[in-house]
Amino acid sequence: MMKKTAFILAVALFSPLHAARTGGPDAAKGYKVSSVTVAPYSGPITPVAAEFLGDAVRRLNAEGGADMLVIALDTPGGLDASMREIIKEMLASKKPVAVYVSPQGARAASAGVFIAMASPLVAMAPGTNIGAAHPVMLGSVPSPADLQDKEGKKKKSSPMEDKVLNDASAYIKSITQKTGRNVKWSVDAVKKSDSISAEEAVKAGVADFMAKDLDELLAKADGFKAGDFGKLSVKKPAVSRFEPTRRQTFLAAVTDPNIAMILMSLGAAGLFIELYNPGLLLPGVVGGISMLLAFYSFQTLSASFAGVALILLAFVFFVAEIKVMSYGLLTVGGVISMTLGSLMLFRQPSLGGLSISMETILANVIGVVAVTALLAWIVIKAQMRRVVTGIESLEGRKALAKTALAPKGKVLVEGELWDAELASGSAEAGEELVVEKVDGFHITVRRP
Repeated sequence: MMKKTAFILAVALFSPLHAARTGGPDAAKGYKVSSVTVAPYSGPITPVAAEFLGDAVRRLNAEGGADMLVIALDTPGGLDASMREIIKEMLASKKPVAVYVSPQGARAASAGVFIAMASPLVAMAPGTNIGAAHPVMLGSVPSPADLQDKEGKKKKSSPMEDKVLNDASAYIKSITQKTGRNVKWSVDAVKKSDSISAEEAVKAGVADFMAKDLDELLAKADGFKAGDFGKLSVKKPAVSRFEPTRRQTFLAAVTDPNIAMILMSLGAAGLFIELYNPGLLLPGVVGGISMLLAFYSFQTLSASFAGVALILLAFVFFVAEIKVMSYGLLTVGGVISMTLGSLMLFRQPSLGGLSISMETILANVIGVVAVTALLAWIVIKAQMRRVVTGIESLEGRKALAKTALAPKGKVLVEGELWDAELASGSAEAGEELVVEKVDGFHITVRRP
């Protein structure tokens, strides 16, 4: 009996449950946090964000990783698929992943709400807000006026809208039930786009507490019960930062909708110049690379095919304007097509963080039109320029009669002897004339 008891004690002593005292999850015995990694992320939730935050969670759970990860989040929202990838990593983590909505003035909107609700510890800096998680449907977030008809009655939504809304509601409900947060508010944030301040979030049980900085967050986290991990023991932990790689920083910049639009316009301008003057190479190379980067960004951000097609059609109009004299009609069509395409490019409005600002649209349209107008002006000017080489260049030149012209004879033009015909009357040998017209190897001359 004594041996059996000793065996049980030994198993308990070296079991994962006992290890919870020094870092393993055990609600009864608590969780000691000796080291913390901070992963700051600011911007839309895109595949790059999913890769970065996923790497941070995997680093946390790797051998030698910290005891807790704090995601310093500031996001207007983003893509549903990327958001779900992040949440899967967070829920599968064997160590706590806290979400800190910071710095002051930041927000966790749309997809950010889902990510925050998946955390066992949510803190918010003063002056921040959380909410507005309504799924974007058919290019806009419906306002209360959009959801009512002229009589004030609720409009009927399409089956697809209901499907997306119900899926998002069920998803956030399951997350909040697991983490023990305010289920009712979370569902309202999805169905009604509710948004609340940091103070209201703490009172409503959406956030756990407010913290003006990381030090205050760690101080308040000491003794806090973080779901399945139990009470946290946070006593002056070592703090490190997890930063995005250069590749992730570059891709994050490229996948910004406004940058993607600029790259598209830059690519178009480079290709225009290369098509106008083949052989320059540099404009063509820069334009081609910029265009491919723009297409990568649009594909990554799930851009609307119709929007991309309209922008490409606009570029076709601009190129045709250089080749065809349309008196500006093709340029007008290109401007309209490019503007409509830019507006249709992303279904998500600015609330979702994936849209193109009107300033960027106007700047790009004006820039492309300016390049097109400049090239068209160069082409027109070249066409109107006087011919300086070949037989046609003899028109208007001085000619010297080598024989009498009555009306035909020989004249000397630019050191060459030509058969010529006088336009009217006759001329004596040695008389100065002017070339009026060139027809093959026969020229017509006249008196000055």
